[in-house]
This record gives sequence, C-alpha cells and structure tokens, in this order.
Amino acid sequence: MNGHRGLDIVVGIDPARDWHLPLAWAADEAYRRRLPLRLVLAVPPRHDAHHVDDAPGHMALRQTGAERLDQARNWVHDRQPEVGATCDLLHGFPAPALGRVAEEARLVVLGSRHLSRTAEFFSAGSIVVPVSAQARCPVVVVGDAEHISLQPPYVVVGLDGSATATAALAFAFDEADLRGAALRVVCVWQPPVFVPNDEEVALRAQRALLSEATAGLSEKYPDVHVTHEVMTGHPVEELARAAEHALAVVVGRWGRGGYTGMRIGSVVHGLLHRAHCPVITVPAE
Repeated sequence: MNGHRGLDIVVGIDPARDWHLPLAWAADEAYRRRLPLRLVLAVPPRHDAHHVDDAPGHMALRQTGAERLDQARNWVHDRQPEVGATCDLLHGFPAPALGRVAEEARLVVLGSRHLSRTAEFFSAGSIVVPVSAQARCPVVVVGDAEHISLQPPYVVVGLDGSATATAALAFAFDEADLRGAALRVVCVWQPPVFVPNDEEVALRAQRALLSEATAGLSEKYPDVHVTHEVMTGHPVEELARAAEHALAVVVGRWGRGGYTGMRIGSVVHGLLHRAHCPVITVPAE
C-alpha cells in the first residue's frame, strides 16, 4: 500500500446531494482495513460578515450540516456496526477544508457528480479535482455503484513505468488481496504518429515491463490472481473499457499540484469523468 500511513478514512459529505454511494464504499473499506471513519462536512463562510442579516442563514446551513452528519453516522452504524465513525463540521470552503483534513488521512473518499471536464474544473462547488491534486494519500472517487456482475470480481490498475504507477500497483495488489479479487494489470501503448516503430518489439517491451513490475508483489500476495494486458489506443478510453465491470480502477497521480488541479495528469483527469466504477488515484511515495 502507499507509504502514507494516516489514521482513518475520511469521507466528504455533500449535504445537497446523495452521499450514500461514497459512504457505503468508505464504510465497507473501513471494515476491510479495520480503520475508523471520519465524516467531514464543510460549511462555507458567510457571504458578507459585515451584515447581520446573513447570520441566521449561515446558522441554518450549519444546523443542516450537523443533521446530515448525524444521519450519515447512523447510516454507517446500520451498515457496518463494527466501524467507528466520528463527525467533523468544518468552517470553510469544501475543497481547501478537505485538503487540510486529508493531511492526516489514510484514504479520502469523495462522491462524483459526473460533470464534464470543463464544468468540473470551473464549478465553484467542485472538490474532486482540487482534493485529488492536493492529497498526500490515495483518493477514491465514487460516482456509481460497484460493478460485480462478472465473476471472479477484479480490480484494474494502469501501469506506465513511472513512480506514480509503482505506488498505484502496490495499492492495487493490497486492495485486490483484501477483497479476494483478481488483478488486471494494464499497460496502454500509443503508437507514434510520425516516428517509424516496430509494433511487435514495442509490445514485447511493454509485456516485459509488466512482468518485471509485478514479480515481487506477486510473491508478497500469492493469493491474488494477476493477468497482464497490453492494449493499444488512448490510455483513458482503454483503461475505462478494461474497468467497465471492475470493482475499481487504480492509477497513479503526481501529488501536490495546487488547487487548480492542473497537475493531476490528463489520464487521471479523464478517468474521473469517463470511468463508471470507483476511481482510486494514488500519489507517488
């Protein structure tokens, strides 16, 4: 698993939208990993602190937030009675507030509204991109229910030989082992447009990369059935296709990119909006 060893699993609760899917994923993961949950809801500051008229509306927002957190905690108890859950009602805009909490987390779990990439980037209420760019721990984005129609269940991880992919691979092995799932290790090769290349040579090199990268982890996790797949095409489209019926797709990301989210990478950014299973992004160790 990623080297960041936080204390708990943090879940961002959105009081205006359905939080059951991300919370269900987080509660089940907390049970598997024997970790506590921390339910977090951030209430933005008043529009104008100089006007008293705004105070009752802000207090109502905080009251609603506290009620949503209580509902979420009770729901966790009903789903996973053995999982301990605490609630944090924070003051501040959601993205930076969650970013600060993520400093001490093992995992951060967020819901997704499946906005377009442009809408996600410019939405004032968006937290997926900025939190994913900032967090030092893995971030899980849950936009749809887990797909378990195919047996045996499997996890997909994208590999490209980078340091971020290495961390993602370690996390993916750990996740597959916890779930009793198979692991599909996928590398996507994009043929060069202008430079002549021997495709078969390139594909053999990619297969060798996968075998070398997974060898040590396969010994560490002997119960995880691993397959290597080299695909040709666009990384986002091919990874999303491979993960169509997966429990999750795991990819690496470059961390600490600032709140603009510009450095989380085009493949990560694309998967957040293209994949229909939970997307787990893992920073380099």
